[in-house]
Parts: sequence; structure tokens; C-alpha cells
Amino acid sequence: MNWLEIGRVIHFYNKISVAIIELSGTLQVGQKIRVIGPKTEIEQTVDSMQVEHRNIDRAKPGDLVGLKVIGKVREGDAVFTGSES
Repeated sequence: MNWLEIGRVIHFYNKISVAIIELSGTLQVGQKIRVIGPKTEIEQTVDSMQVEHRNIDRAKPGDLVGLKVIGKVREGDAVFTGSES
């Protein structure tokens, strides 16, 4: 699988395990993502995401999206999406 960086974590809400990600690429529900940082390495499928508390299926560069994540992430961690090649 080829991984392409599509954003960075700008905030993490620990109690609800939600990451706010500033996108530099597109992201849609159902895609696999990886969050990588000095102390972070998680891989998961995007089950849902929100922009300004509204559920969306697709987000574009420049959007700030909220994603439920399966582990702790940190500000500055890179977010990648994968595609089969």
C-alpha cells in the first residue's frame, strides 16, 4: 500500500478520543489512515468525520475535520491515507 500525507493533527481531545486534523489532501469515510509521530503509530479506517459538528462523507484540503481515533495522537502528528498499487 502506498501512503500519502493528507494532513496534520492540530488538537486532540483525550477524554473523547477525537483528533482535529487540518487537511492538505482529500479524505473520505471508508478510507484507511495512519497517524504517525515520534510517539504515535496507529492505523484505522475512517468510520465517520465531522466539520463544525456536522457529519460529512468527504473533506477537502483546508478543512478542519474531527475524527474519532483508536489511540492517543499528538499535535503535529502526520496523517496519511493509503491506496492500493
